[in-house]
Amino acid sequence: MCGTEALALRCDVSSEAETRAAAATSVSRFGAVHVLVNAAATDDRNGTILDISADEWSRVFAVNVTGAFLMSRAVLPTMIAAGGGSIIHIASQLGRVAAPARAAYCTSKGAIIQLAKAMAVDHAGQNIRVNALSPGAVETRRLLLRYGDMATARRVAGPKHLLNRLGEPEEIAQAALFLASDAASFMTGADMLVDGGYTTI
Repeated sequence: MCGTEALALRCDVSSEAETRAAAATSVSRFGAVHVLVNAAATDDRNGTILDISADEWSRVFAVNVTGAFLMSRAVLPTMIAAGGGSIIHIASQLGRVAAPARAAYCTSKGAIIQLAKAMAVDHAGQNIRVNALSPGAVETRRLLLRYGDMATARRVAGPKHLLNRLGEPEEIAQAALFLASDAASFMTGADMLVDGGYTTI
């Protein structure tokens, strides 16, 4: 069965050396990289710009934004040499709309959406498609940072979405699979919302 082999690597995406090493190991193992999903995001606490420190702000950007830049930079040469590919930056509905006490996160995710557009312009001629994928609130560990437990997250955050629930990780994975596939061959520079209607109203 094709496509069932996996390789787990530890990588600090805010480190240029580690991103280059991860890319080199992947190419050595699989021969080429055709799809890159930049999904790393650091834990960040709630706060306005008066509440969070400059170091906290910088860490959010180092992982959420610079991490996507460094991983893309490490992978692009082999992707171009292989004839093209798809890069997907995981952004957020909060890259389009704001939320209280989430200044660093909202700003970083807005930057990710713009990075996808800029990269799409720069690399379309090399058959590289670059898109952002913006989920709504999804039932992952990160929600526990905000709400303490998943039951509270479902009760408080679920109704903020038109579908009156949180997203499931599998739903976001399916969207990423679509963007990676030939089914999305006419999509680049887009921000695909999978947010349960969060940004509609």
